[in-house]
Amino acid sequence: MRYEFRLAELLGHTPDRRKRPGTIKSIVEYTGLDRHQVASLLKNEAKYIPLEALSRLCDYLVEHGYAAADDLPGALFAVKPEHFWELLARRRRLEICLGVRRADKDDTPEAAWVVASDAVLLGEVLNGVTTLGGTDKLSRSQQRQRDLPTHPELLKQTLVWSPGVVPQAESIERAQEVYSGYLAASGDKALICLGSVKSNPVVELVLAESFGATPFETEDNVASAKNRRCPFLLRYRDRDPHPSCATAGMRLSKSEPADQPGIYYEQDDGSWAYAGGQDTALVFYIYRESLGRLEMVLSGFSGRATRLLARTLANQGEMFWPPVYQADYLHVGAYIVQYAASGEAVSPSDILRTDLIASPKVTPLPAAAIARRLAT
Repeated sequence: MRYEFRLAELLGHTPDRRKRPGTIKSIVEYTGLDRHQVASLLKNEAKYIPLEALSRLCDYLVEHGYAAADDLPGALFAVKPEHFWELLARRRRLEICLGVRRADKDDTPEAAWVVASDAVLLGEVLNGVTTLGGTDKLSRSQQRQRDLPTHPELLKQTLVWSPGVVPQAESIERAQEVYSGYLAASGDKALICLGSVKSNPVVELVLAESFGATPFETEDNVASAKNRRCPFLLRYRDRDPHPSCATAGMRLSKSEPADQPGIYYEQDDGSWAYAGGQDTALVFYIYRESLGRLEMVLSGFSGRATRLLARTLANQGEMFWPPVYQADYLHVGAYIVQYAASGEAVSPSDILRTDLIASPKVTPLPAAAIARRLAT
């Protein structure tokens, strides 16, 4: 069993220097602890903490109203996840966000719908979170000994308008409302966005926040693909809605085309590769450990890729663990998933199948490409 120190979460402390005035100074003045020691504890980097220092921190938290005395020191510690599904299941609050569409802009809002593939993916996410990817029964006796929860205490679902369904300004406004609401929620939390920016604009907000990009502003005209803020790109199909996004577009850069629709990503040497289109998916998550804050994007380029990704998550979730980048309080997983064509004849009833099978090739993005772009 591994533990993490949750001082930053209890304080609502953020890595953004513009949003944390005086936090360290206040703790140092009250407790008498060394400034570097406090900074290390906030980042969950400390290898050990003396009991005297722990006592002073508890006094500070109680005195300033951050925690009740009866909850300490236990509230300062949490179990560190050891596999993909546990990363989600250990969150106290889990929010799942989907994009909503309608066939005609003149349809009433009550006629809106979620695409079948997203519904299949949603089902597998809920199954994975509540059963730890099917391993809950195997470890149930151990869980009783630990007396630890294996699923979120609060589950929330949110819906946003997909691009092209309503005016873009309205779609963005709703996405920002949902994302701001998630950020404002206190305590340990996770947000899972299903779909790509073609269907779910909150995906753009999550990725832009992670990599320091300006959301809903295209980067197709940057001088070089290496100047893109996000290390992967969704290249729209001609028939897709083309919302202006930092993480999607029609070109790699002003001088570099992206000839085929699909997903592109940066390789170890800094060049960009084409992963594929129809049968390609993306798994991305960023876990700010000291804040107890997790954001995740699960995205298939097509409906078929989305359903295939659902099966992969259900049966082989371990392929997305451990994170490809870990530093300080940040853990980032970013994976391109490619599926080989099955060779079977396509049937109209395939859209109803939830048991599609294909061998996934999972390519972790290079840690260096992620490190260069992470927002500080």
